[in-house]
Amino acid sequence: MKVACGFAALLTVIVGIGYGQNPNADVKILPVSGNIYMLVGAGANVTMSVGRDGILLVDTGTAAMADKLLNTVQQLGNRLASTVTPITPCVGLRCGEYSNPYGWSSPAINAIISSPAPPQPIRYVINTSVDPDHSGGNKRIVSAGVTYTGGNIATSGGGNQGAALIAHENVLNRMSDPGTGKEGLPGDELPTDTYHKDFYKLSQFFNGEGVQILHIPSAHTDGDSIVYFRFSDVISAGDILSTVSYPVIDLEKGGSIQGIIAGLNKILEIGIPEFRTQGGTMVIPGHGRLCDMAEVVYYRDMLSIITDRIQDAMNRGLTLPQIKAAKLTMDFDGRWGSTSGPWTTDMFIEAVYKSLKK
Repeated sequence: MKVACGFAALLTVIVGIGYGQNPNADVKILPVSGNIYMLVGAGANVTMSVGRDGILLVDTGTAAMADKLLNTVQQLGNRLASTVTPITPCVGLRCGEYSNPYGWSSPAINAIISSPAPPQPIRYVINTSVDPDHSGGNKRIVSAGVTYTGGNIATSGGGNQGAALIAHENVLNRMSDPGTGKEGLPGDELPTDTYHKDFYKLSQFFNGEGVQILHIPSAHTDGDSIVYFRFSDVISAGDILSTVSYPVIDLEKGGSIQGIIAGLNKILEIGIPEFRTQGGTMVIPGHGRLCDMAEVVYYRDMLSIITDRIQDAMNRGLTLPQIKAAKLTMDFDGRWGSTSGPWTTDMFIEAVYKSLKK
């Protein structure tokens, strides 16, 4: 009964904020699983973890949508602070600390427990790539956050330095030195914490679960990351997965079709379906609707088939114009193809061709 009532209250919060009463209703909110929410409409999909430890965001959308995104994040965080009980990620005696949001239970402190919950601070931001639709809101979102030191007790010294911004070091390198003759981004838009190995993880549980960041080399770019929320069982995939287009392969930034497929295989390696590839681990794509393992399998298989077709055509000596004219993607174009816009089917075919030619 408590679960049903809690869900009803939460649904009221979500509908009120995301679709009706919120003046920034163009940033929509979708509850995914556990602590995780999917925010849609900020340029690219944004993943949000919210709980007793604060807020963690995966990507920050575009610069133009940063204020609207921040408004939605803060409203959702503040409302959930007083309506949602943290998930319990443990067994045994240790679970007592999760009996309520404050980690204790005593009649002597009922006044504290019943008082309004404090606002939820943004503590971590993760960029899955260097793209401006994923990192354009960094300055606004990060500056609104806070970094804690000393075991979550005190803010960082020297004034508020904002939230920690985490990304692969290739993202930092491309942001600070684009290599195009243009100046790099200002320091307040750059990652404060980077990693260069296969994965990076937060040093302790955040909102009751482990958070792991995995590098997917040479995929959409050379700095792509996916983020795995281990207890909620949600993966934020960035631009290696999309339900609205063929994947964008940025060859100039180190991308490749082989890396995209390898990244999708990594997601399938981590995720577990509930029944016949349906349900189970949920995946938030860079663009498009929420996915389960079935969607990832379909996308991986489609890309593998197209890659094999183009490789076979290359083996038979066909040139790039001949491969485009052969319409090797025609049976998939109705769902993922495009003849106009920033990323067309012809551009995708050319990127696959050049990836294979390398």
